[in-house]
Amino acid sequence: MIMSVDEIFTMTTPEEIIQELKKGRGAELPDIEKYISAIDPQKHLIFDEIERPNKLIKNENGEIRTEKVARIALALQKLIVKRAASFLFGNPVEYVLQATANEQQKLVFTAFQEIMDDVKINSLNRKIAKALFSCTEIAELWYPVPLEEGEEPRYGIGSRFKLRMSILNPMKGDVLYPYFNDYGDMVAFSREYTTKNAGRNKRYFETYTDNFIYKFDITEGAATLVEGFPKENPIGKIPIVYAQTETADYEDVQCMIERLEKLLSNFADTNDYHASPTIFVKGTIKGFSKKGESGKILVGEKESEANYLSWTHAPEAVKLEISSLLDLIYTISQTPNIAFENVKSIGTGISGKALKLMFLDAHLKVQDHMEVFDEYLQRRTSVVKAFIGHFNTKLASIAKATDIEFMITPFMMDDESDKLEVIMTATGNKAVMSQKTGVKMAGFVADAEAELRQIQQEEKELNTIQSFPISV
Repeated sequence: MIMSVDEIFTMTTPEEIIQELKKGRGAELPDIEKYISAIDPQKHLIFDEIERPNKLIKNENGEIRTEKVARIALALQKLIVKRAASFLFGNPVEYVLQATANEQQKLVFTAFQEIMDDVKINSLNRKIAKALFSCTEIAELWYPVPLEEGEEPRYGIGSRFKLRMSILNPMKGDVLYPYFNDYGDMVAFSREYTTKNAGRNKRYFETYTDNFIYKFDITEGAATLVEGFPKENPIGKIPIVYAQTETADYEDVQCMIERLEKLLSNFADTNDYHASPTIFVKGTIKGFSKKGESGKILVGEKESEANYLSWTHAPEAVKLEISSLLDLIYTISQTPNIAFENVKSIGTGISGKALKLMFLDAHLKVQDHMEVFDEYLQRRTSVVKAFIGHFNTKLASIAKATDIEFMITPFMMDDESDKLEVIMTATGNKAVMSQKTGVKMAGFVADAEAELRQIQQEEKELNTIQSFPISV
């Protein structure tokens, strides 16, 4: 049975508290070693000498030597993760304030945007997405840092703190323990991690609740509460944003990638043996031509024969399987294959509608990921607003009531001509921008204002000439 947070921290020993906090995940811990091995090509199964042993070759003297086999690893798992993160967060997340907001709410919104810019949230979003798609869970921790003496107050609200965010990544050593109650709400969050201090590793178990922050030293086995803890949680809200998925983005095609690596490695071994011409000799050969000599011949005794060996049948079946596996890997993982060889034949005349159809599957995948990130980004917004209210207590209730919405736009290469055609049709072929704006947008000149004046001057001179035609 799930215990309340108050009940947990009335337990007798720190070990009992930690053991209970580890029980509330609602799911098994992810197999991080498996995910690390999948993402790192050098740790793929193809390099396992038990799974793919080297060959033992016996020569004519009976001596046995080891012949290394080919091992070709493909970083397809990493590619799938990178493409998914790029389509999801290739465009910055857009935050929008409700139209009816008052001046104080606008002040909160401005502070929120400055915080997002300050922590470089666009880059962090992509890192978070890559980690989540790689190992099925991720968390971020928000914490205040006091300003140093002489630093100006922050965010336009007189804040004497700057807000920072750290990514808690299981692939970097963080073990995450969210604690959910019977209704699925996260009522506590813990992480186990290691730090290195003066050449000595220290192991900690840290817990965040709505009201307090606890930190236990578990280096020696027996857990002890670190001096100065528990600390009061100033925002009254767990400063953690957590996300979890059932599977990694590449997990459904993992077996196909392993099969593809095996096929390519076997094919490479075959090429090593058979790519160069092989001569089969019948009878006795008395001599060979010299290296580089034109019209090469073999000199043999009467009735001796020498023939080149060649494959009777080309390995079409292998090629077909390799091609089919690649297609299936991209299709099932909903990853566009935008390699140069695949897109070079498209040309420059492709329309915006055709581009959207090309990336439709990737955009549908973004919608699937939004099932997780809708809640994730909403939680982040709530945590940051709570800190804004803490930094300026006069804005605490205002910040809580401020409705900040977000919008994710999947990455897409824009076809400006298509877009402009739609706008022109909607306006009855009326101008949609001034000449001045057009010159600035073109970006061909450093000083758009001076260039526009020059264009106007040349047009004026041309009109003057046309007004006074020269008669012959």
